[in-house]
Amino acid sequence: MFDLFDDTPQPDVEWHPAWLAPERAAALFERIVAETPWRQERIRTPGGWVDQPRLTAWLGEPDAVYIYSGIRNVPQPWTPAVEELRDAVSALCGVRFNSVLLNRYRGGADSMGWHSDHEPELGSEPVIASVSLGATRRFDLRHNATGVTRSFQLAGGSLLVMRGQTQAQWRHRVPKEPAIGGERLNLTFRVVMPDLRRR
Repeated sequence: MFDLFDDTPQPDVEWHPAWLAPERAAALFERIVAETPWRQERIRTPGGWVDQPRLTAWLGEPDAVYIYSGIRNVPQPWTPAVEELRDAVSALCGVRFNSVLLNRYRGGADSMGWHSDHEPELGSEPVIASVSLGATRRFDLRHNATGVTRSFQLAGGSLLVMRGQTQAQWRHRVPKEPAIGGERLNLTFRVVMPDLRRR
């Protein structure tokens, strides 16, 4: 994927731009929108409490409680469509994922700011598998030390797997893209290890 002779930093990622056939991706999009218990979370900002600019859901095994941005995510049960995706992603990655964060971007005004998934319960080198369905959105990775940025166009049916030191050395985001009108779903499958959570 990347130039082996390029000595600039590279994230440890696997990129499958057309992992799902278009028909299957479209069918899964419709099923997941209908089956998922979507929530509108609120987060604290310097200006006060605001709604997150997207809808979310957290599914998984009962003990896969996940805390980020001050939000305690208690897993809802796996839905049939998400369970199908989990099994396929787990087989490809060789990892038994026990949880997933779903983000529903209702249009180009919905977004995700710069962050890394480095919570203790994910371990020091988490494998995070990101499946996109629906509208194509840009995904940026920025290297912490150098500011080098890598961008991907995450189309419906694509799969991006982040491994190794990616979360420790890089931050990522989904920027606002006002010209985009369609909805996008993103499912990031993870392994939550409750014993590693800070007490």
